[in-house]
Parts: sequence; structure tokens; C-alpha cells
Amino acid sequence: MPTEKIRVAVLYGGRSGEYEVSLVSAASVIRNLDKSRYEIIPIAIDKAGRWLLHDLAMIDQTAKSLPVNQDALSVVLPPFPAEQGTELVGLGSGGSGGSGKQLKNARIDVVFPVMHGPLCEDGTIQGLLELADVAYVGCGVLASAVGMDKDVAKRLAQLAGITVVPWITLRRGSYESTAEAVHKEIAERLGFPCFVKPANMGSSVGVVKVKTAAELSSAIEAALSYDTKVLVEKAINCREIEVAVLEDIQAGNPPMVSIAGEVIPAHEFYSYEAKYLDENGAALKLPADLTSEQLQTVRKMAGDAFTALEGEGLARCDFLLDKDTGTMYFNEVNTMPGFTSISMYPKLMDASGVPYPELLAHLIELAIRRHRRKTKLKRDYSAER
Repeated sequence: MPTEKIRVAVLYGGRSGEYEVSLVSAASVIRNLDKSRYEIIPIAIDKAGRWLLHDLAMIDQTAKSLPVNQDALSVVLPPFPAEQGTELVGLGSGGSGGSGKQLKNARIDVVFPVMHGPLCEDGTIQGLLELADVAYVGCGVLASAVGMDKDVAKRLAQLAGITVVPWITLRRGSYESTAEAVHKEIAERLGFPCFVKPANMGSSVGVVKVKTAAELSSAIEAALSYDTKVLVEKAINCREIEVAVLEDIQAGNPPMVSIAGEVIPAHEFYSYEAKYLDENGAALKLPADLTSEQLQTVRKMAGDAFTALEGEGLARCDFLLDKDTGTMYFNEVNTMPGFTSISMYPKLMDASGVPYPELLAHLIELAIRRHRRKTKLKRDYSAER
């Protein structure tokens, strides 16, 4: 008797500046999922936040990115557990409204949220999936939120004894009234050049390298257009080292930490343009040319950072290796890294002995096992006598 396929809802798009990146990542995931094991349910979330159910048979799986068909059936995932598992509810074509009745054969076993950035990777979508009581791939609410907030992630890394580059955090409300004093503090503590970046964005969206004091104000305002909190970091003469982390199937075992890779940007730094718009924007060197001591150091730091930030499932940890001093700095953690054909995370795992299809199967199994463990937890309280 054939085994029933696991129904995997692949979420892509989302209301963030990394929308287009998600369309490419999700296309790669769908191409590499084992169709003999999984029934794939593609769901696009457009820039307005509407959930649009797509038919896999109508999608060109050789295309670089997935479509977002505005005429597709608009659906929702109810923020509460259904009696017979989690099921989508149809609203009507293109979000025009409708009866809100459950669709035929709309059960979801596990969600793979292949989305990046705010409202996608920052704990918000994970919170909805928790309320819906459905298994999902990747970090939970806490680690997702912490990983997205570069300021909080650095503070937790510091508390865990992990070295980080000096930085200053700015917030929209206080910055407007203290801009002159803040600019002076940046010049004295960090100097130039420095990097200005939104605290809660990824893919280098909104990141500016500031070379002089005259450029600082416009860079901060640009970053504040993406987030209400901004980081200003000291620029160092560095190499960019990345390490992939994968949770072990057996709960309680230490995570698998990949070999290290190096990003060698052709641009001045690893910008959004270098990552996604310029085909020759960066070279990925696997493995990175590190001494055995450096490799041991960065792999330990990656495992420690994953643990300190309460990581689950997967993460890519990024580091800066100071060319002048040899110091390795934790830069950030990405809890849903890019899954495109050229993305570092799947390449690092493949180079470490975990091929792309096997990696996806591992992540889905992790999601299902975590969900089973959590369903056994008590949801009410009665005093023991």
C-alpha cells in the first residue's frame, strides 16, 4: 500500500523588501523537493499581504522565480487549530471575498515559509503558524525575532562571550532630537568609514557604507525609511566568512556545523546589488581558505551563536575576519537564509555532505518532530494535590 504523501505548503513572497529574493528561493526549494514524497502546495503572499493559492501543475518549475497570480484563489490559514488538522479556508478569487468555507482537500501537514525579512522571518509568520497549530520549517518565534533584530542578536552574542564588531544603535524618536550629538559620538567611537544598516532587514537592503561625516545623515535617513531602529557599525578591513548550522534530528544533540565558506564581493562590499542583481557581483569560495585554528574557531562560534539565540531547524551565521588582527567577529545570524541555486546555505551543506534534496527532507522532518513534541505539552493547569 503506497504511503500517503506529506502535504507541504511552500509560502513565498511576503510584505518585505526581500520579496523578490523569496520568489527565487522558493522556486529553488520546489524544484528540489522530492515529488514522490511530498505533495507541494504553493502559496504566494503578495505585497499587500494577501495569501494566493497556486496550482503546482500550472507553474513552470524550470523558471528562476515563482509567479504571483493576482487572480488565484485567495485563502487564509485560520489562527486556531481545526478539528481535523490545519486546513486552508478559501475566500474567493483574487481576495474578492466569499463564503469562507474550507476547501476540498486543503489539509496542510507542514509549512515551509521560504520568506525573508520583516513580517516573514521575524517571528510574525511563525506566531501565526503556532496559533494555527501546524508544523513549520525553521526557527521558532523567539529565535526568528532575535535573529532578525541585529541589535538584540549582537547583545545576546556578547553575553555568550562571542566577539562582535563595535556598534551604536539609533531609534527614530530619539535620533531626531539628538542627531548632532549622535553624529559626534559615531565619529569619536566608530570613526569612518562605518556601515549604517536597518536593524531588521536582510539581504543588505538599506545598507550604506559611509566614508565621511558629510554622508552620515543621509545614510541614517535612508536606513530609517526601512526600520525605526538603525545600527551604525565600525568598518573593519575584513574577509566575509559564512557557516551553515543544521539542527540534529535527535533532540538534544548538538547541531551540525558546516565547513566555512567565504564571500568575495566584486563590489565595495556585499551589497544587495552584489548579491542579486549583478551575476558577477561576488564569488563564493568553498571551502574558505582558513587555517585549521581559524576554522575551528568560526565553527565553534557558529554553534555557540545558534545555541545562544535559541536556534531551531537551521541558520546561517555570518562572520567578519579582520585581515589586520586575525580577530573573528560575529556579524549576524540568518534564520531563513537564501535558498536560491547560488545561495551559500545550501552550498555549504552540500559541501559538508548534505545534498539539497536531503537537506529539505531533513528540515521537514525536524518540523514535524518538533510539532509532535509540542503537542504533548500541557495547555492547561490543575493544582496537584
